Amino acid sequence: MALQKGDFILIDYVAKVKETNEVFDTTQEEVAKKERLGKEGDIYEPKLVVLGENWVLKALDEALTAMDADKPQSVEISAEKGFGQRDPEKIKRVPIKQLYAKEINPVVGARIEFQGKMATVRSTGSGRVLLDYNPPLAGRTLIYDVKITKKLDLAEEKIGALIHRSVPVVEENKFQIALNGINLIINMPEETFYVEGIQIAKRGIAMDIQKFLPEIAETKFVETFKSEAKPVPPSQAEKVEEPSAEEAKPAAP
Repeated sequence: MALQKGDFILIDYVAKVKETNEVFDTTQEEVAKKERLGKEGDIYEPKLVVLGENWVLKALDEALTAMDADKPQSVEISAEKGFGQRDPEKIKRVPIKQLYAKEINPVVGARIEFQGKMATVRSTGSGRVLLDYNPPLAGRTLIYDVKITKKLDLAEEKIGALIHRSVPVVEENKFQIALNGINLIINMPEETFYVEGIQIAKRGIAMDIQKFLPEIAETKFVETFKSEAKPVPPSQAEKVEEPSAEEAKPAAP
């Protein structure tokens, strides 16, 4: 299976740090539970990747183009091709009172936002906090145990995958897709009516469809609100029909 830029694929992977064998990311729920990575609301399933779009690390993206479906492979990514080398200039000491003023509790190991940037708290003491503004995986060699589970070829498959990428909390098969030439209609299931940020998600879906399926000229989202069933009033007692004169005659002997 020759892959190229723009192809839609689904991948399963376990990503770990080579030096420590620590798992830092995965698409597999059982691995996440074992490594205590899971958080409430996290969804574990094969990840959609459009090759060449930098939805994964560039080095991994490039490795995927040479892989075959359903054949697991280990991809090693150096620090230079991953999150870069650690920069000592990005490690700062700041007075702890500045963090308290922002209602930040500097727990060692925690990721916090301070002065508009994300940092890791490395240590505290003597009224100061050591903040590391390097990416957490900077300077580490990464290993991805990855498998391509499927290549998406049909337009409907690609549309469904793009929808699910933007609205992962609703099952993909609950969206009804009607593609008629250059016109696309997406019927939204009732569950989406209560999803936070659904309007932004719909705009993102439309933009993705415009980018990756330019032959589609129009995308419509249909939301159908159904009235609640009203209680049926008790039916009136059935009237007892009087027999007709003909019916009332006694049967002939």
